[in-house]
Amino acid sequence: MQTTDTRAEPEPRLIVEQGVAARVAAIAEPVIEGLGLRLVRVKISGLSGCTVQIMAERPDGTMTIEDCETLSRALSPVLDVADPIDRAYRLEISSPGLDRPLVRRSDFDRHTGHTIKVEMAVAVEGRRRFRGALVGTDGDSARLRRDQGAAGEDSEVLLPIGDMTEAKVTLTDAVISESLRRGKGQLDDTGDANENGDNEQTAGRKPKGGRKHPRAPWHDTRRNRADQSRAKEFRPDGNSRAAQHEGD
Repeated sequence: MQTTDTRAEPEPRLIVEQGVAARVAAIAEPVIEGLGLRLVRVKISGLSGCTVQIMAERPDGTMTIEDCETLSRALSPVLDVADPIDRAYRLEISSPGLDRPLVRRSDFDRHTGHTIKVEMAVAVEGRRRFRGALVGTDGDSARLRRDQGAAGEDSEVLLPIGDMTEAKVTLTDAVISESLRRGKGQLDDTGDANENGDNEQTAGRKPKGGRKHPRAPWHDTRRNRADQSRAKEFRPDGNSRAAQHEGD
């Protein structure tokens, strides 16, 4: 007797990487999906040595410290074998954070009403950069109410998501307040919540009272096999030092 697989296909990302970052994404995404997570973004930076940042989350937009650790354990050996980077690099596993990238249609739907910044690969009405309130989606396009428009321009503009190079939530008081409300709900339900009031994780630190803005998302870092100078920075067996924060 034949059975039909009714599992839904993962929602595709409409904003994707190019070049080396795309190769890393192709290697990482099956591993990420195999853990029940989804890839948000791969970013390669060379400002202080080479850093490969892989940002991931659960389908509901959350990401715990344990998720980051599990993904690091699973992904590090796969990248070591595939060796997509031709030099030593630092691998960084991160949750998205409040000012997160938007890459799927559901990301735009979930953040309707928030202010976002968009950079286009293909100009729309002669512009490549836009900022304004996200009104919603129309097919695979996002509708934006511009903060400022030239005389004669419509206040709203429809931007094809697939033609964007980047779309990002702007960190405003409204975003922070919504995060704190969610955090209060988690505290009421579980008796505990992190200092962000959201799912961007901190490790090895206690919340500080009076913090107006949430911390950057927790992340895990380690070197690949090509560079053993800091190979013990992260140890999945629990003997590592406290995880670092961006900006620490």
